[in-house]
Amino acid sequence: MESMISESMALPDDPRRKELEEMEKQKAEIDKKAKAQVRGELYCGLGFLLFQTLGFMRLTFWELSWDVMEPICFFVTSLHFASAYGFFLTTSTEPSFEGYFQRRFKTKQKKLVKAHGFDIEKYNKLRQAFYPNISNALPSLERCSSTTLKHEDEAFL
Repeated sequence: MESMISESMALPDDPRRKELEEMEKQKAEIDKKAKAQVRGELYCGLGFLLFQTLGFMRLTFWELSWDVMEPICFFVTSLHFASAYGFFLTTSTEPSFEGYFQRRFKTKQKKLVKAHGFDIEKYNKLRQAFYPNISNALPSLERCSSTTLKHEDEAFL
């Protein structure tokens, strides 16, 4: 009983504090890599949209006419809307740039946690022991397990 209580409470000179600090550094590095990867995806998406817009401008004003391009533009726009709606249906996440960023960040973060062998359950227990009130206030510190993450209720690790 005493060992269970000592694991759930942290003393000021607890040796687990250093372990938590190391794990926080490792998690910060994982988060930094995940953010960089997602930003790369977003910049590729921006490049695609710019290329598409420039291509449509070229086709509309030099190669073809608006009479030909209008239905093409309509169907491409409808396809973009349908893909955003599909994103919402499959992820239950708002189809916005922020929603897409958060969803991709979670996915990249989860993959990097597995690749680096980061023990998220141990990290969550240490955070709960040292910062019992903070874990409920910040979404990025929500308690979660890599084995219990479900599609709809994934949390930041």
